Amino acid sequence: MSTLDNIRNFAIIAHIDHGKSTIADRIIQLCGGLTEREMKEQVLDSMDIERERGITIKAQTVKLKYKSKDGKDYILNIIDTPGHVDFSYEVSRSLYACEGSILIVDSTQGVEAQTLANVYQALDTNHEIIPILNKVDLPASDLERTRKQIEDVIGIETSNSVPCSGKTGEGIGEILEQIISVLPSPKGRVDEDLKCLLVDSWYDSYLGVIILARVIDGKIKKNMKIKMMSSNREYTVEKVGVFTPKPIDVEELNSGEIGFIITGIKNLSETKVGDTICDSLNPIKEALPGFKPSKPVVFCGLFPVDSSEYQKLKDGLAKLKLNDASFSYDPESSSALGLGFRCGFLGLLHLEIITERLEREFDINLLTTTPGVVYKVHLNNGKIIDLQNPSSLPDPTLIKMIEEPWIKATIISPDQYLGSIMKLCQSKRGIQKNLSYSGNRAVINYEIPLNEVVFDFNDRLKSMTSGYASFDYEIIGHREGDLVKLGILVNSEPVDALAMMVHKDFAQTIGREVCEKLKDLIPRHNFMIPIQAAIGGKIIARETIKGFKKDVLTKIHGGGALDRKRKLLEKQKKGKAKAKQFGRVEIPQEAFIGVLKINKER
Repeated sequence: MSTLDNIRNFAIIAHIDHGKSTIADRIIQLCGGLTEREMKEQVLDSMDIERERGITIKAQTVKLKYKSKDGKDYILNIIDTPGHVDFSYEVSRSLYACEGSILIVDSTQGVEAQTLANVYQALDTNHEIIPILNKVDLPASDLERTRKQIEDVIGIETSNSVPCSGKTGEGIGEILEQIISVLPSPKGRVDEDLKCLLVDSWYDSYLGVIILARVIDGKIKKNMKIKMMSSNREYTVEKVGVFTPKPIDVEELNSGEIGFIITGIKNLSETKVGDTICDSLNPIKEALPGFKPSKPVVFCGLFPVDSSEYQKLKDGLAKLKLNDASFSYDPESSSALGLGFRCGFLGLLHLEIITERLEREFDINLLTTTPGVVYKVHLNNGKIIDLQNPSSLPDPTLIKMIEEPWIKATIISPDQYLGSIMKLCQSKRGIQKNLSYSGNRAVINYEIPLNEVVFDFNDRLKSMTSGYASFDYEIIGHREGDLVKLGILVNSEPVDALAMMVHKDFAQTIGREVCEKLKDLIPRHNFMIPIQAAIGGKIIARETIKGFKKDVLTKIHGGGALDRKRKLLEKQKKGKAKAKQFGRVEIPQEAFIGVLKINKER
């Protein structure tokens, strides 16, 4: 059994791609967590998609034994956290389970936006922080400049910073020594009643729900009856274990330790992240301060291209939901696209990953509608509606005002790109709040409506700054906006899947672009097809697809030809009017994709 003084619980935080998972690999290797044969790149990234994209999506833990230079034995509990803005809720809950953090900064890139966001989260959780300067083996590495940036931009002392290389393993031993000397050991008492934090949970098809827990006080062992404080439900612990990084069963988890428990729960919704677990025989009075549950901020419709794959899509979403409580879905039907689901995501990367996993793991061809955000619609009768789908907006005469979510964006970029970044933010209705410098890098703060950012902001920012700018955001609440619903009518029929909420000033331009695009993409029919963009009952843009014209006059010769020609043309005209009235215009999939691309190009 280990005493609390010999335990160190710490998280690895950094901007995306600064080397968290690689340094975790080297630490596991040095501590002998895995043999040489078992080692592979990104040991803690278990999903294929994490390995391919080189990103961490789920926070992972590992327990290692380490003998320090003075011969003492220590236990290190590492949590490797994601670096991408969409998964910052994973970071926040991981930080609650630790007493300290190691902050990895790429010494060739310097401080980036997400570095800043993660450090502030760690400081809010009262963490001790050790700065690590990674990638010193690269010729572009500049340690002095990086140290100065950490001090200027973040405001952390860098006298104890450790230069290292995750690739070659240089400096890893020194990091471990710093962890032992600088980071505090956990506080807690083994002889008290059980108090335990639920850090994470995921579904295993053989074992049911696996709960990752950090024991604050007391101990948790096999066959013990435990209670979840948020739901007051009781369960019996069937299995207790730790990840080394392989799962290993243990008899008990003591105060200060991190490990997993299995209680036979089959439904992930019963295990709320941030919940407090206690002994059901000796329950504690006060729960631990939980953290805000993650809320989806981006919504879009997912429809199978082949309507016979609807059940397959439904099963796929249910399986993904088992391991991702932050993602939501509800059934939806569209006259143009058939049956599908309205899904909520934490951001665009989250959306991309879910759709990619559905296509890859469940072999479904998907059609995604325009991503949108949640608007608050205030009605004249005092009611407030959360609007996810623009097609279900109430009648404009009933609406008092519409509020849209705003974000506080932090952009860090070399100063030569400052002009184009500001121009981009202003075109997105951004309000500049702050601008500061660290050497030749600018740190800019803007307040921008989330709807303007959600689609392509990051892509455009990266392309205009050659990939050097980094972007991070947090939601700051809803504000009133001059918003309208832009509806698209094809052959006088509204197409709900193409409806979108836009700012009044941009409505006409977007309407015209959508009509022009649809004119090119919808095939011609035997009758004329009008394509219109409308706000309420007012048409603001129109294009017309000409119908095929069959020459009915070729066979007419001789006397009375004029009269006969007129009659045939009248007959043809009536036929076309009837066809237009009853004919259905099938909108091809390319048309929907084309309209999505307009939003990207804008």
